[in-house]
Amino acid sequence: MNPVNYLYLSALLFTIGATGVLIRRNAIVVFMCIELMLNACNLAFVVFSRMHGNLDGQIIAFFTMVVAAAEVVVGLAIIVSLFRSRHSASVDDASLMKL
Repeated sequence: MNPVNYLYLSALLFTIGATGVLIRRNAIVVFMCIELMLNACNLAFVVFSRMHGNLDGQIIAFFTMVVAAAEVVVGLAIIVSLFRSRHSASVDDASLMKL
C-alpha cells in the first residue's frame, strides 16, 4: 500500500476522535476518543518515519504510547472518583468536583 493511504487513515481516525471529544458527554467515551486521537498521531509518526527512512517517528510514537499509558491510569482514577461521588460519568458533572 501507498504510505499516503495510511496518512488518510490517520487523518480519518483523528477526525473521528476529535468529533467524539466535541460531541459526547460521557467521560469514558471522551477518554476513548482522546486515545483514538493519540493512536492516529502515532500512525502518522510511524508513516512519516517510514517515508523518510529513519527511526525518529517510531521512537516518538513509543514515547507517546508511554504517555498514553500514564494518562489511562490518571484519567480512569479521576473518572472512578467522579462516578463514586456523583453516580454519573458525565463531563458536565466534572466541574462539581471542587471541594
